[in-house]
Amino acid sequence: MSGRTDAVTSPRLRVLESSLTKKQAHFEERLAQHFADVRSANGQPLNDKRNGIATLNRWERQNRALQSLQDGIDLTTRAIERERSAIVRTAEVALPDAIKRGVADGVLLQWRKHPNTFFVSDVDKARIVLLPDGSVAHRYVSSIKDIAQHKKFAKVYNALRAAMDAEERG
Repeated sequence: MSGRTDAVTSPRLRVLESSLTKKQAHFEERLAQHFADVRSANGQPLNDKRNGIATLNRWERQNRALQSLQDGIDLTTRAIERERSAIVRTAEVALPDAIKRGVADGVLLQWRKHPNTFFVSDVDKARIVLLPDGSVAHRYVSSIKDIAQHKKFAKVYNALRAAMDAEERG
């Protein structure tokens, strides 16, 4: 991965990495317990022991538990890779300076699934879309029921559009 993407993180990525660390520690602990249990057999043939079948069944349960933990670790690792690729894909989208400033200030939130779509913070449903020709449009504005949210969205959208028009002219 490039150095640029290592510096960029997300709350989801931090949670996933924390979860992976916990799962790996738990796996190592359970593995050590399993080896200690196997070692306690002292290398004696299990058919000589009083509870040989019960011991084998216990070891089988421990193996299944370890496999389940390993599957969870693999799942979390794949989720981390997906999140990192989403961060890279989002960072690779070329954005106008006005939108970059809005995202940096926290006024606009970039949607990872569709990196050309932006939400205005504290506004429900409505979104600003960066069109292929470099202009912006809005969607789902009629879904805003709260007047204060509608005013905030209009203020941000109009300011963004004016800033982008000024960038084009100047």
